This record gives sequence, C-alpha cells and structure tokens, in this order.
Amino acid sequence: MAKSVFFFGEGRSDGDPKRRDLLGGKGAGLAEMTSLGLPVPPGFTISTEVCNAFSGEGKLPAEVIAEIDAALKEVEKATGARFGDAENPLLLSVRSGARASMPGMMDTILNLGLTERTCAGLAKRTNNRRFVLDAYRRFVTMFGDVGLGIKRALFEEVLDQARGRVALTRGIDVTRLNLEELKKKVPDSEIGEAELEGIVRAQKEIVARETGRPFPDDPHEQLTLAIAAVFGSWNNHRALVYRRMHDIPDSWGTACNIQAMVFGNMGDTSATGVAFTRDPSTGARKLYGEWLPNAQGEDVVAGIRTPMPLANDGKDDNSLEAKMPAAYRTLVDIANKLELHFRDMQDLEFTIQDTKLYMLQCRAAKRTSRAAVRAAVEMVGEKLITESEAVLRVDPSSLDQLLHPTLDPKAEKTLLARGLPASPGAAQGHVVFSADEAEKIGSQGKPVILVRIETSPEDIHGMKAARGILTARGGMTSHAAVVARGMGKACVAGTSQIAISYSQETMTIQRSEGGPIVLKKGDLITLDGGTGSVYLGAVPTVPASLGGEFD
Repeated sequence: MAKSVFFFGEGRSDGDPKRRDLLGGKGAGLAEMTSLGLPVPPGFTISTEVCNAFSGEGKLPAEVIAEIDAALKEVEKATGARFGDAENPLLLSVRSGARASMPGMMDTILNLGLTERTCAGLAKRTNNRRFVLDAYRRFVTMFGDVGLGIKRALFEEVLDQARGRVALTRGIDVTRLNLEELKKKVPDSEIGEAELEGIVRAQKEIVARETGRPFPDDPHEQLTLAIAAVFGSWNNHRALVYRRMHDIPDSWGTACNIQAMVFGNMGDTSATGVAFTRDPSTGARKLYGEWLPNAQGEDVVAGIRTPMPLANDGKDDNSLEAKMPAAYRTLVDIANKLELHFRDMQDLEFTIQDTKLYMLQCRAAKRTSRAAVRAAVEMVGEKLITESEAVLRVDPSSLDQLLHPTLDPKAEKTLLARGLPASPGAAQGHVVFSADEAEKIGSQGKPVILVRIETSPEDIHGMKAARGILTARGGMTSHAAVVARGMGKACVAGTSQIAISYSQETMTIQRSEGGPIVLKKGDLITLDGGTGSVYLGAVPTVPASLGGEFD
C-alpha cells in the first residue's frame, strides 16, 4: 500500500489538499488551513484507501499501524506533550471525513487518551480538576457509544440523575420539572467536581456491566478501537441512507482525522462554535454562526445546548463579539481569508482555549437554493468567480425549492411558539415524535412534521420523510438546521417554549397568555422556517415570488 498517513502541523502538510479523494473533505481542509499558516492543532489524516482496506479485511494493515505510530510521534514533538504520559498527556480527537460532506452521519470521539493516570496528571498540570473530569465523562460517553456500541442513553441517564441532585441542593423542586426544564435550570457547565467524579465512576460501571470488561485504560488500545469505529461508521445505517439520498458512491470511503485536542470547556475564557462566511439560508454577505462558552463542539452541533450568536449587531451582550472581542476579530479575519482563498462560502468550526482561537474545520457550506443563487450572483459582482462558475454553483435538482409556497400573509393564524428560523420555507403536517413514525406515515402520502427535543444523525430517514422539522433545543448551526437546509426543508430550532414527552407522545407549549396548550401525535401544525414561527393547524399558503438575484 502507498503512503497512507499524512501529518499536518506547524505550517506544513504532508498531504496534497487537492486530493480530497485521498484525504477526504475534512483532511483536505485541515491540510489547506495548515499550509496557509492558520492556527490549526497538529494531527494526521489516515487516507480513504485504508477505510476500504479495513472494510475488506476487518483490521488495519500492519504497515498503516507503523505509519500511525510515526505520525503520532510528530504530533507529540509539535505539541510538547506525550500520548499516555502521566505528567503531560497528549489527548486526541478522532473524526471521520469523507470526500463529500456528510454532516453527523459518521462517528467522532473527543478527549481520547484520558485514563486514571493521565486524568490525574492533566488535573495537576492545568490546576483545573473540574475541567478534566468534565472531559473524562464526555470521553467515556462518546467512546462507550461509538467505540463499544453501548446505548448513549444509559450514560446520559447518569448525567441527568446528577443534574437532579444538584437541583435539590439549590432548593429546586424537581418533581415539578420535566427533563428539558431541569437541563435549563442546571446546565452541564454547572455540575460540580464531586458530581462529575461520581458520573465518571458510574459510567465506567455501565461499560463493565454491558461489555463484561473494564473501560479501556490503555491510550493505544483506545486509539486502535476509535480508528476502527470511525472506519466502520462508513457503513452504518444513517451513512448508507444519506449516501443514497445524495448519490455518494460506497466505494469512496472515509478518511480518519486524528488531531491534538484543544479545549473549549476549560472555563469562561474558553468556547466552541460554528461559523459560516455568509448566511446559509439567505446568502447574505455577513459572518453567521453561533458559539457556546465553556463547552465542546458536540454541544453546538448536536443541539445539546441552545447557543448564542457570534455578532453583536448592537443588541446582544451574549455574542462572541461582546464577550471575547479579540477572538471574534481573529475569526472574522480568518473567515475572510478562507472565503477569498476557496472562492466559495465556507462552513467553519473553531475552538477557543483560554482566549486563543484554533480552527478545526473548513468546508464548502451547505446552503439553501435561495442562498446559493444570491451568493453566486454577489460573488460575480465581487470578482470572486466568473458568471459560468456562478451557474455551476447552483444545483439544478434543488431549484424547485425556490418555487415552494409561502404562508399567506392575509390568513388568520394562531401562533403557538417562536423558535429560531433555522431553515426557510413553509411546512404543514401532522405531528410525529420519532423518525421511524415519520418514515412510516410519510410513506403513506400523509404530510408529517418531525418534532424532536433535538435531532441526531440517527433521525436522517425521518427527516427525509417529513415536510418540516421542529426542535426544542439546538441553534441555527445544529444538526437539524444544517441537514434541513441541505434538504431544502423548513426547520424551526431551539423552540424553548415547548416541552416534549416521547413516552406520552405529546408536546406542551407554554404561553405567556392563555395557559399551556397540549398537542398530541397526529395534530396539525404549520412551520414558518423563515421567521421561526409555529402555528396551530394548517395555515393557507400562496405561490412563491422571485425577484432580485433571480431576475
């Protein structure tokens, strides 16, 4: 086998960024950003060819293992830390990255390399034991789910039990709260050191009970299992469904990107976020995105917490611009540089560790058809691309999105709730609470709205079948929002007024006037993804109107 592992770091990249077929989209982006001198944590990419070899043989070729060991030593040299070292441990992220963007469809593991020894060493080195325990409980959850095949809900239940105990110490009557209300009262960032230690211990007991073996305490064993899990995720159900939807060949495989961890959960001077160089819903030329302080990337993308905006716009004191102005200015400069370099709208992921910003991903942004047209037209005006390139930027198969009807502004409406306008368009349908139910009822020709606390990649088949998506949590850059925009479906996210009960198949809307409204499975609602509004019943629509860039 030819060279299969490609180091990037310290301004140098062994891989050719043009070889997306070999490095995958994420690996190519990391190589390109590194070569441009941007602040990218060092790491290495294992090629898509290894994924195909792994799929055929069920294991990593011996020569690839040797290349991984050599690349890992280069990462150690670049960071000054050592993998598995008790005093200055190197921790890693392990992420998939196919040639074509498949957001959330394959697996990721963060904080890899934490063990009893390295946990103690990192706590001493950072003088921040709470941060280390928070990273440890995240790692056990992700590794248990992705690497060992244990249901994530088992780990989440332990976290929520701890959340309840914290609430009780504050005098909060938890019997009056549903789980979503409890999470708002006691977010992850407010769970203390002693509780986190208990969470890690209980989660490890789950692993021992479910697998018959203790949680792996050898960093090298963790890494081997994580790489296998990432390559194996190329053929999981949700990835297969997504590939069929987007005509992505099975033969492409995914790359595996292994990178030194930077931490957004070290305290209030650390953060994580997602940014787009233009608005992916409208195409407007402005930095668009969201961030969370004291968090890791999964919190934003998975919709675990509803994030805050990047730009202040003169009205949001919780914006990144207001809270961390230096990091915000750095992000703006990098976003402008990358859009000029790639001559296309970019989707960026970043982490801020102790006020310093690091770039973790750049890729061509998924966008609505309306955004694609506007961005293409304006980029021609900006001399970024030619008119012929602009035509090629708009997928012909998605143009029917532009003709979708909109809500009749003269129609009577009963407003139920307002969330975030995550993906534009109007959608009417019957409420369902699971992806399987959406697929089943949708296949019968009945319009449905998929209602979830937050969507996960496992919901992809239900999102495909639904007319629209409504979530209680998550923001404009959450999994639900990104996938919905790519599909051209209406989506309202982060609708904090609604409380969802999967067991009772109901959603309760808390209103400022008139008391709560309870809707059950099968009830009709209407979404306006352009305004973030949720209406009772089926609101009449009118034909779409085009103008401006479309003339």
